Amino acid sequence: MEKLRLRSETAMKALRTLEEIVDEPYSTIVRDASIKRFEYSFDIFWKVIKDYLRIKEGIECASPKSCFREAFKVGILSEEETVKVLEMTDDRNLSTHTYDEEAIEEIYQQVRDYWELMDNICKRIIESSKNH
Repeated sequence: MEKLRLRSETAMKALRTLEEIVDEPYSTIVRDASIKRFEYSFDIFWKVIKDYLRIKEGIECASPKSCFREAFKVGILSEEETVKVLEMTDDRNLSTHTYDEEAIEEIYQQVRDYWELMDNICKRIIESSKNH
């Protein structure tokens, strides 16, 4: 339980750094920093879900997509959220492994929505953890 609480706190801190940058005026430096903050926020976000599933539901999962599918099965994520987090996973993987300027611009356009999605889900998991 303590691990989940600490992981959730770390995720919320990471998400605050992402929130700080999403409203900054566009520049390639802001874009690149936003992408980097998105990547590390995503990494801690999916691990919060992984820990929640293991601790609260007794479900083991090893990858972001498997965790998101399991989270949908147990009702943590709606169908719409599941579709979005699976798309977000693809964008996160693409952003890490691509130098394609056009792809990076497209991902950057999604960062605000991704931040809002991760923020809402994390808050819901934190609340659910308190009540469980």
